[in-house]
Amino acid sequence: MPLTATEVQERLRGVAVGLLTPFDENRDIEYAKIEENARAIYDQGIRTFLATANISEYHSLSAEERVEVAKASVDALPDDACVLAGVGGSTAAATDLIQAYERIGVDAMMIMPPDHTYLHERGLLNYYRKLDDATEQPLVPYVRGFDPSVEYLVDLTAIDGIVGIKYALEDGVKLGQAVSAGADDVVWVDGLAEPFAVSFWSEGIEGFSAGVSNFRPEVGLELFDALSEENWERARELRNICMPFQNFRDETGTDNTIPGAVSVAAVKKGLELAGLHGGTVREPIHPLSEADERRAEELYNQLDDDIERLIK
Repeated sequence: MPLTATEVQERLRGVAVGLLTPFDENRDIEYAKIEENARAIYDQGIRTFLATANISEYHSLSAEERVEVAKASVDALPDDACVLAGVGGSTAAATDLIQAYERIGVDAMMIMPPDHTYLHERGLLNYYRKLDDATEQPLVPYVRGFDPSVEYLVDLTAIDGIVGIKYALEDGVKLGQAVSAGADDVVWVDGLAEPFAVSFWSEGIEGFSAGVSNFRPEVGLELFDALSEENWERARELRNICMPFQNFRDETGTDNTIPGAVSVAAVKKGLELAGLHGGTVREPIHPLSEADERRAEELYNQLDDDIERLIK
């Protein structure tokens, strides 16, 4: 049985790890490796999992593959784990995907950032209302890639089925205003990973998505504990050891000027270095260059040393 809305909210008050999609050399999905990663990360203490998320290469998966990836995640995990699956596209396509996810026991729907060139806040709110009408499952909108008003964010919290908001804008003031004016029963989640967790905590977040914690979950779990205990010095130390690898994820890579191009491939490399499964990537994401592979290994080793110093 899927978790209740209240149970989903409780899981959002923690560390949400993205389950990346391992592809083989032919760019086919290796479902067994998704299951192995999910079980290994669960065994390390994580209880909230983002399947078919941005970092899972959502946009490079077909609708059928999204369902199969989500199913592999659900099947691999015990009943107390929370699996959120990515949903997007047109209202009709999103509704079809939600219904398919319902049949396989997904706990909540993470509504992906809109991929339209032209947006209207009222139209986007209507989109969420229609998706809410289409399901009894909890919804968690992912706010990223556009700059909405505080009023929009507040109105988002008033939609019945929305139990949480994954906030991924580099604007803590807007976050704080929206948390203060919005509904009290919505859990705000930092969607910008460990680098923003400390500052966003004071603005009202109650959980955060993983960055380096996707492959070293002990960092995120320790950071969450430090934030919960208001141990700011330790929280900053833990945040700081994440920064070199996280800054690397923001880089362009070789022969490219678009920031963040190495992000997914870098995390997949981190998974491999941690003894988990990363695999290759699908276009338009590009594999790491040999130089970036070496850089990722150096940064991982630095992170490993810092974890040994601070955690173990």
